[in-house]
Amino acid sequence: MTNVVRFASKSELERQRLIREARAIYDSIFPPDIPAGGCAHDPPDQWAAREAAAEIQPKQR
Repeated sequence: MTNVVRFASKSELERQRLIREARAIYDSIFPPDIPAGGCAHDPPDQWAAREAAAEIQPKQR
């Protein structure tokens, strides 16, 4: 079994950091709706899952 390591450029790391920061600001201004049932429509953990999935997928050219 081989492991593949993907290297990210400094600009890509900066882009990801800015996205995380913008999401945190957005969530502080517009908190996610929590219905009476107690679960959010789009919890913050789902953002992390989407970002992780996007990092795994190869980039389209």
